[in-house]
Order: sequence, then C-alpha cells, then structure tokens
Amino acid sequence: MKKIGICALTAAFMLGVSGITSIAVENKAMEAATATIREGIVAEDVNLAGFSRIEAKAAIEARVEEIKNTPIILNAAGGNTVRTTAGELGVIWVNPEIIDEALVLGDAGDVVTRYKLLKDMENGGIDLHIEIEPDKAMIKDIIEEYCVRYDKKVVNTSLKRDDGSFQIIEGTLGYATNVDATVDRIYDFLSNEWDHYETSIDLVVEDVQPAGDTDELMQLTDLLGTFTTSYKSSGTARAVNVANGCKLINGTTLYPGEEFSTLAKITPFTLANGYQSAGSYSNGLVVESIGGGICQVSSTLYNAVLRAELSVTERHNHSMIVSYVEPSDDAAIAEDAGTDFRFVNNLDHPIYIEGITADKTITFNIYGIETRDPAHSVEFESEILEEVVPEGDAILTEGQYPLGYVSVQSAHTGYSARLWKIVKENGVETGREIVNKSTYKAVQRTAIVGVATTNQEAQRAVITAVGTGDLEHVRAVINQYTQPRVAVDQGEED
Repeated sequence: MKKIGICALTAAFMLGVSGITSIAVENKAMEAATATIREGIVAEDVNLAGFSRIEAKAAIEARVEEIKNTPIILNAAGGNTVRTTAGELGVIWVNPEIIDEALVLGDAGDVVTRYKLLKDMENGGIDLHIEIEPDKAMIKDIIEEYCVRYDKKVVNTSLKRDDGSFQIIEGTLGYATNVDATVDRIYDFLSNEWDHYETSIDLVVEDVQPAGDTDELMQLTDLLGTFTTSYKSSGTARAVNVANGCKLINGTTLYPGEEFSTLAKITPFTLANGYQSAGSYSNGLVVESIGGGICQVSSTLYNAVLRAELSVTERHNHSMIVSYVEPSDDAAIAEDAGTDFRFVNNLDHPIYIEGITADKTITFNIYGIETRDPAHSVEFESEILEEVVPEGDAILTEGQYPLGYVSVQSAHTGYSARLWKIVKENGVETGREIVNKSTYKAVQRTAIVGVATTNQEAQRAVITAVGTGDLEHVRAVINQYTQPRVAVDQGEED
C-alpha cells in the first residue's frame, strides 16, 4: 500500500499542464460535500472507502483515540522506566484536511495525475498519514512529576574535621534528567518519527560530576568567622534541641555560589529526627513545640556568617526579644511558616562549617582560605532605637483547665533596633553600614486562668474578676472558692 501524507497529496494535485491550486482543491472538496471516498483509500489502516466526510471524520477520530491510549515507555535515569500514554503527553490530531483531500482523490488534477492516483488505489491502495502533535507543557509535567525522581543527586567532595584536623570525603557521581532537552526529544519523535504504536523513548540523562579539588579543600584551614552563645539556663529538652540542630549542620562543605538553607539542613522537627518538645514563641506566647529552642542554632550561625562576611539572602527577627544575643543579632526560623535563614558562599573558595556544643554553649566556626587583608577586621554593634514597656496584664480564661489553675508568662519589652557592621583597617574605623533593622513586639504579662468547674457561681465570679484585668484580684476570687493550683510558667524562649 502506498503511504502518502498531506504534503505529497497536494504536490500530486499540482502536477499537470494546468495544475491545481490548494484553493481549487478546497473548492472541489466543497462541491463534493455529499460525495464519498473512493475504494483503496485508508488512513492508518482505517478503511475510508465509501465514507462521507462526516463518516470519515468519525472513523479517523476513533483511530486518534486509539493512538492516545497507546502506551509510551519513558526510559528514565538509573535504568528505571515510566509508563505513560500518548494522550497523557497531550497528542492531538493536526491534519483533519486529509478528509477533504481524500474526497477528491482521483477527481482533481490533470489526466495524468488522476490516472496515477487511480492506479495507486487499485494496486494496494493509498494510506493517508494521520499527523499528531503532542503538548510540550504536558510532556514537561510528566517528566517533572514521574521521571526526575529517579535522578541521583551528586555528592560533592567534602571535608570532615576530627580532633582539629581535616579529612577528605570523596564525592560520588550523580546523574540528572535534562528536562528541556528531553521535552524536545519526545516532542520531535512523536511528531515526526512515531508509527503510532507502543514504543519507548530514552530520556536525556546527563552525568553530574562531583565538585571539589582535594588540594584546594585541604587548604581550608583559616578561621573566617566564629560565634558562641550560651544556653546554660535551658531545660533538658531545649538543650537537646540546640545540640541536635548544631550536629545536623556540623560538617557542611559549601562551594562558591552555593546557598545554604538552615531549614533544609535541620528539618523535619520530629522526635525521629532527634528533637524534643520545648518552649517556642507563638502569637506572643511561649508554647511547647517539637524543636523548641532551635532558633538559637540559626542565630548563632547567623553571627558567624556575618563575621566571615558571607552573603545573607534571608533572615528574620523573632516576634519577641531573645536573651542569648543582642537585638538584631538573631535569626528566627519556623518550618510551618517557611521562615528560613539562608546565605550564599560568595567567596572564591569553598568553606567548611563546624558546629560544636559543650557545657551548654554552642559555637559555629567557618573555615576557608583567608583572602582578606590582615589589617582588615569587622565588628558588629547592636543599637536600640526604641523601647516599649508593656502595661497591665492580659488575662485569658481556658475551659480545659480546672478552676484554680493559673499559668503566668512574663511580660516582654518591645524594641526597635538595628545592627551596624563596622569595618576597620589596622584598628581604625573606615566605614560602617546597617546590616538589618528589627522590630520586637511588646507583650503584656499573660495569665491563663482555668474556669472548668461544676460550681457555676464560682465560675461566673472568676470570669467577672478576669474582666477587671487585675490578676491579683482574680487570684483573690479564686481563693474564695478553692485552693488554687498555680503553675507559674515563665517559659523558655525560642
């Protein structure tokens, strides 16, 4: 059977002494609105003989639906395969004009052209090509959702510091799907080469070589920045969280241009990941949460990063002031809010981050190759612009606690502050710039008062007392009805 596409048909119609234009073919097709297709004409094995335009269209559309359901096997990275269909890759029929061409085959053109086409119909027939075209956006969605999961992340050559000396940890090769190149490959194959039967297509998978030069890494012995904070007043759970977060960051090698995300490094905040429940800030209160206290880790790292003069790309202050660093020296993080501390290695060489906890202190050291002039030094100065002392108490009733329960959290003074970076050469100040500006909320002393009781008179009396805003009066009313169960909870800061 002779296969022929729309381009070949048009060319055939244009042969002869007088020829025939595409407009003429179109006009001829319109005249043949009630005509049927000759014997010997098929479209991808769909016999169109005797079909009207409407019948031929329905028959080819049915074949197109079969094509859409045809399995396509995508050969992904690591020898893995993803099974999809042509329809899921967005294929559509793009040459419906073959129906009009089929209706005039053997009737259009000069005598020689008609004769040749009629002979082709008699001798095996003419097979019209159904042209399809996939959707690049749908192809990309399939690749990104189902194929790139098989990529293997490269592990760069890195350092490990033990007992004051560095050791090299060799990197491992990775491989990654080139999404754009893969989309183009699939699109071109399905549009131009595919026979519309089950097939497989190799994705464009490229090796990713590990970064790192052993000789260079062994030179990362200069201390570029260091900072230490204390958590001696912390309870056991908070101390565990600080030590755990520090351990997860310790040993990081960051190459030039790479960005460090604190959240990516230390999350999830779960028991399985080494965290415990401790106090953290939430809506002006100290509440228990898994990972409470972790912001001391990010804040300590922030100060070491500043002293190494790396490029900070994301930093947030706490909602309320913390005591382990000066105002504007902090860097708050929160997994649920997506609040992160991030920075980029803007140096010409890799850096190594060492995290140490001992005697309830946490220290971050950033090592690298020192390229700054020995006369150059930086200092940081916290400046308080405004101080807001909260007045009065905030007293809240809570039905889940019994009458007599009182939990008190200390007031928090509000601050507006900014952090200055001071540059010195040979000990003489040569410049200063503002690093950040921070605002911390003023929060009243807050008391949670339990009101759960079967004594409605006592409950009404306590609720009325709460309305006065006088905590001592509330306690006096509670004493009239019960021995108070007072839980004074100053709360640990985040």
